[in-house]
Amino acid sequence: MTAATGFAASDLFQVLRDGKPRTRSELIDITGLSRTTIGSRIDSLVESGMVTALADAISTGGRPSARVAFNPQARVVAAADLGATHATLALTDLAAQVIVEVHTAMEIAAGPQVVLDWLTKTISQLLIEAGRSPSELIAIGIGVPGPVEHTTGRPSNPPIMPGWDNFDIPGHVQRSYPVPVLVDNDVNIMALGERAMSWPAADHLMFLKVATGIGSGIISGGVLQRGAEGIAGDIGHISISRGAGTVCRCGNTGCLEAVAGGPAIAAELRREGIEASNGNDVVDLVREGNVRALQIVRQAGRDIGEVLNMCVSIVNPSVIVVGGSLAQIGEQLIAGIREVVYARSMPLATRQLSIVQSQTGPESAVIGASLIAIEHALAPENMT
Repeated sequence: MTAATGFAASDLFQVLRDGKPRTRSELIDITGLSRTTIGSRIDSLVESGMVTALADAISTGGRPSARVAFNPQARVVAAADLGATHATLALTDLAAQVIVEVHTAMEIAAGPQVVLDWLTKTISQLLIEAGRSPSELIAIGIGVPGPVEHTTGRPSNPPIMPGWDNFDIPGHVQRSYPVPVLVDNDVNIMALGERAMSWPAADHLMFLKVATGIGSGIISGGVLQRGAEGIAGDIGHISISRGAGTVCRCGNTGCLEAVAGGPAIAAELRREGIEASNGNDVVDLVREGNVRALQIVRQAGRDIGEVLNMCVSIVNPSVIVVGGSLAQIGEQLIAGIREVVYARSMPLATRQLSIVQSQTGPESAVIGASLIAIEHALAPENMT
């Protein structure tokens, strides 16, 4: 194999990022570089801490060959999941393994100044708790509950984020930490995290979040699909038949979210004299076996299935993962979804389709936020 011109240490690092230990001879075979050049590149990576030397490989005769491998503990990233009413922040290593984490109640409606100041302050606290220096932080990933212009990291007319429209999230955070700040819709990062942890072989996956709002993250051909303006998968504001005349917080009527989101289900229960102020109360009522709550949740699943039926025909996923706070209800919600999707979709589209509850749970968002930060920071063009 002939080495590509300009094959730098950063390129060699990409070979090692899969975590597989390799000898220098193996790296020579892979890259086509000379032994001297490989030695120089490895020395540079070891000096940076990004690669570490391991115990000698098993000898096949002659002198044993030392192996080198990616060192995921060399640096850290911060990963944040900012929801409508909660915030989770973690430090992870470069393999997206959580080192330290904090959860708190947080209203996204409090505005960007309040929420992001909490985020930067808490990053400092977590670095201290983990015994890591600020200089070891190489990127920050953030998920927010609304559409995001991916190239700028600015929210775009987010319905439940008053004061956030076009706010420069990366710029604000970088006042405290001058590192790359990657921002995406929370459902997109949940899709990435769920796939990485539970469905790594699934190249065609939809992640459905059912909570205060309803949205989906779409992975097709192994790649997250954001669309032209970053709102691909925003299924909560597709009109459905049962929603006719129901006003949604987005200003339109008939939206899926307006009849099947957590607040909508709670409101329907209250109209029937059953105390329920939010989605968490709905989950509790279902777990307690409240018959009317079970029926309303099952219908919400059918409503969601009406929209997913269209998605199945357009995207043709092999897996639909249901997550978010209302996914804790489990089979009652998913049964309603399956009932409609399997009945209305073409047999070929559903022959191999699995509709399942999230296996990763709430951690999927933090893991996904970590992954977008890691992928950016360790990309060849960003490695020095």
